[in-house]
Amino acid sequence: MRLDDEAESQNVEDRRGGGFGGGGFPLGGKSIGIGTVVIALAASYFFGIDPMLILQGASNLQPQQTPQPQAQRAPATDQLTVFTRKVLGNTERTWDHIFQTDLNRRYAAPTLVLFSGATPTACGTGQSAMGPFYCPADQKVYIDLAFYNELRQRFGAGGDFAQAYVIAHEVGHHIQNLLGVSGKVDSARRRMGEAQANQLSVRMELQADCLAGVWAATAQKLNQQLLEPGDIEEGLKAAAAIGDDRLQKQSQGYVVPEAFTHGTSDQRVRWLRQGLSTGDIRKCDTFAAKQL
Repeated sequence: MRLDDEAESQNVEDRRGGGFGGGGFPLGGKSIGIGTVVIALAASYFFGIDPMLILQGASNLQPQQTPQPQAQRAPATDQLTVFTRKVLGNTERTWDHIFQTDLNRRYAAPTLVLFSGATPTACGTGQSAMGPFYCPADQKVYIDLAFYNELRQRFGAGGDFAQAYVIAHEVGHHIQNLLGVSGKVDSARRRMGEAQANQLSVRMELQADCLAGVWAATAQKLNQQLLEPGDIEEGLKAAAAIGDDRLQKQSQGYVVPEAFTHGTSDQRVRWLRQGLSTGDIRKCDTFAAKQL
């Protein structure tokens, strides 16, 4: 991919190097040590004293803690982080064009969160082992960039467009959220058995693959220099590498189709190619498709 002239997205939150802070227990904006908590519980047990009275008194003796503003870190300048910001920036401009041209509405871009290990989200604790994911509750895409190493080393799917496809797929879930697809699917899944709910999840994921293809096709149309020879093949190879059938075969030696949640390798390639070849969001209706 040729991204030299692409502007970087400003909607990136870098949490790497941070952590879950906090010693003690918060009470009234102050922190109470665990020793005080133990004393309060003992007083309650032996003397029948309300433990909250002791905790509140200890809190009043604590000096008022004024929240300290976090130091602003300069944006990371390593190649992979810059690449990620540029790809996200391109998705913002491309989807804004699609929304205005095809849907006659404005596009609200997601925030992309870079993290390592684990991080809090509105959908629960996100972990690197989960791979990249989108949380509709806070409209954020979460990714540990170490996933790209796994994509290349474990799945044999390297290359810059393979990495861009991963981001575009998660942004595809954001598009589904904006268009109301996510809410309808979640509501329907709650009324279904596990096998049926999994089938609906497969259609959801395949649509996100198709939307990733629509992004790439439209971005190339807007900037004829964006994609290079071999880029499309990288993306298709990545889609095939993370098909449910291939992953199950690698991890457990056999395939359980009713447990699929993302689609087979062939299906993921087919729908990514559908988006790439048409560049039309209306051609991504996996829910109406009789055959995936």
